[in-house]
Amino acid sequence: MSVAYHHAGPWTVEEVLALPEDTTERTELVGGQLMMSPAPTLAHQRASHRLHALLERAAEESGADVEVFQAINVIIPDGLLIPDLAIVDATAAREAGVAIHAHDVLAVAEIASPSTRLTDRKLKPALYATASIEHYWRIDLDPAPRVTIGRRRAEAYEEQPPVLAGGRVRLDEPFRVEFDPASLTIR
Repeated sequence: MSVAYHHAGPWTVEEVLALPEDTTERTELVGGQLMMSPAPTLAHQRASHRLHALLERAAEESGADVEVFQAINVIIPDGLLIPDLAIVDATAAREAGVAIHAHDVLAVAEIASPSTRLTDRKLKPALYATASIEHYWRIDLDPAPRVTIGRRRAEAYEEQPPVLAGGRVRLDEPFRVEFDPASLTIR
């Protein structure tokens, strides 16, 4: 069920953060305009949960002073985004309220779905790069799991070729982690 909002003019981050919680949609803000996306599917939630657990273990094992969050509010220069996962400086996370500033985010991951595929491939990477978030990871579940890793270079991400199910994603930053993309969808 969608919620209708009556509002004149561009929205502000403060106004969006003051909206009532809506479990049926995610509400983000880009350039003063609301951007709505439906609640994630079960496959999306499964992949997000498994990646979160995997990243939490790897961060702990490496001793990284970070926290890994699912679906948090990230304030960017042009508004407010809600990445599927965010790796955040632990000190900043302890001091944050309902949102974290992009300069405290080390990496974001988006799990593309049919309704967000274009946003996750084009719009969000550009906004995250402009906000100086160093790492952008995109997980595509269909037709088979694959992970695309991007490292920020100037105002864009330089992407590596996707790692397909059966392959190994290997990252050294912001901490060491290695996994098969298939592990995000099957036991």
